[in-house]
Amino acid sequence: MWAEKLGAQLGNPTRSLAGWMVSKVLRKRNHVLEENAVLLSGIQPGDTVLELGHGPGLGLQLAATLLTKPTGHLIGVDYSEYMHQMASKQMKEHVASGKVNLYHCDVAALPLADSIVDKVFHCNCYYFWPDLRKGATEIHRVMKPGGLMVTTLRLSNVAAMAAMRVMPGENWRPEAYMAALRDSGFTDVRMEDKEHKQFTFQAIYATA
Repeated sequence: MWAEKLGAQLGNPTRSLAGWMVSKVLRKRNHVLEENAVLLSGIQPGDTVLELGHGPGLGLQLAATLLTKPTGHLIGVDYSEYMHQMASKQMKEHVASGKVNLYHCDVAALPLADSIVDKVFHCNCYYFWPDLRKGATEIHRVMKPGGLMVTTLRLSNVAAMAAMRVMPGENWRPEAYMAALRDSGFTDVRMEDKEHKQFTFQAIYATA
């Protein structure tokens, strides 16, 4: 029961003690993965960039500093209303200027036009999507041809949590997500091991 409750909070943190604790854990444990997801996506100053499942806003903050041209635009979406509100407060100056738009929505129903996004990044996110194919198809829809999608994870940690039944079903498996990406039209889908100081993490790449 505790594992299911933890998984529910990780997938959709709520405004509660449990949700607050999850937000603290996300800030501490996701920092390296968020930073690398941003850097590996190769953001250019004038890009339109989308982060999926932005959480408290760690990746958004770094990505915003890279979009230095007037045409640079950052979009963030999160299924959790609590995380949406937290990130909105964190990014309020950028939101007020129009540089950043944040949406409280499902990845399978993005409020975006077709073919407008150059780069997509996310971190510790896809495991909680009920339908990987729908999510991947929607990401592909909003991306420009040739655009790059990057997600980062520590597979050893994810597998351990799945063994404790914190992760729902089998969607946590990278091969399941990579298959959904390919089925949705992405090409050059691959996973690479990356090193950061004392630990290894994984990056999944896909080209629209």
